[in-house]
Amino acid sequence: MLALSRKQGESIVIGNNIEITVLEAKGDQVKIGISAPKSVPVYRKEIYAQIQKENREAVANLDVESLKKLL
Repeated sequence: MLALSRKQGESIVIGNNIEITVLEAKGDQVKIGISAPKSVPVYRKEIYAQIQKENREAVANLDVESLKKLL
């Protein structure tokens, strides 16, 4: 993991088209802004983990025979 220090208003760039800017730092919270193309999904980590969990459960409960009938 790369750890960087940034002040309010300063940014970092990832690749050629993702920019993360520190908008505000107050106490133990930091507000960040993310500029990325619409084709790049951006999620909070806990939301991403929930999506992954639900996808795994959906695959585990997949009824292959029903899918074969549909095709």
